[in-house]
Amino acid sequence: MVDRLRILRLARRTLWQAVPTVFGILLLNFLLLRLIPGDAVDVLASESGGATEATLALWRSHFGLDLNLGQQLLAYLTHLAHLDLGVSPRFNMPVSQLVFDRLPNTLLLMVGALGLALTIGIAAGVLMATWVGRWPDRLLSLAVLVLYSAPGFWIGLMAVVVFSVTLGWLPSDGIETLGLDLHGMAWLTDRLKHTVLPVLTLSTFYIALYARLTRASMLEVQRQDFVRTARAKGLPPTRIAVRHVLRNALLPVTTLAGLHFAALFGGAAVTETLFGWPGLGRLTLDAVLSRDYNLLLGILLLSSMLVVLVNVSMDLLQAWLDPRIQVE
Repeated sequence: MVDRLRILRLARRTLWQAVPTVFGILLLNFLLLRLIPGDAVDVLASESGGATEATLALWRSHFGLDLNLGQQLLAYLTHLAHLDLGVSPRFNMPVSQLVFDRLPNTLLLMVGALGLALTIGIAAGVLMATWVGRWPDRLLSLAVLVLYSAPGFWIGLMAVVVFSVTLGWLPSDGIETLGLDLHGMAWLTDRLKHTVLPVLTLSTFYIALYARLTRASMLEVQRQDFVRTARAKGLPPTRIAVRHVLRNALLPVTTLAGLHFAALFGGAAVTETLFGWPGLGRLTLDAVLSRDYNLLLGILLLSSMLVVLVNVSMDLLQAWLDPRIQVE
């Protein structure tokens, strides 16, 4: 009961701290994007082959781009207070509709990649720490070094060549097979097949990172006094490894996992482009190329809130792992 109250107090304090963080990110993103020369109207005019000054002025008035910086900020905050992210000039659609249509696909990719990286990375790190200096440790260390050094896009291309082109086991493009009306398990199986290669490509670097971090952290914890005390008491080695060593060794891993969730957005853009995955990464790239700042602001705001939420969750997980973490 005391531990639960401690975690609840930590959650409340962390969420209150997250509010000014999100607002600061929102304000900074808005100011930086508005200071960039040009806007979506210039891109639309170039794509249409040209436009008169009157047409450009009409388009800017329609999208609110003719207002000064302060008026644009006030209008944006007013719309945001009514849960309205505005309209995308590039797609002529509500930003919220564009973002939330792509969000589930990106979350599937990111959560799958992070979960796979944590599972395989921690398992490999435990094996490396358990068999330190022996052939399993050396073999896994070599594999981890390869995954850590190889660029993600190269691994993705090699995965397509091996598993899609050569073996024909997995599809290499899209999120589902076009032209098929699938339902139930057939639909789920088709989705999973399309998900395997993007998730593997996005997770390889983090698998190597978490494996090395878990190994180093476990070797450090094994030298602590409380571990030697547990061994002197005659506790089973498995219990010592799981409840004493691994639980404390996971603290730096969970810290980095929360930070890496934000980095996954950048990697998702490359992975989604490589595999034709319809997610926020590709949508962000389209927004940047078309100077669609309304759409880009919506994506940045949503991604910032997700990153803050994940970091709050990681703080709570650390409080559960280590009872010594107190709330003032």
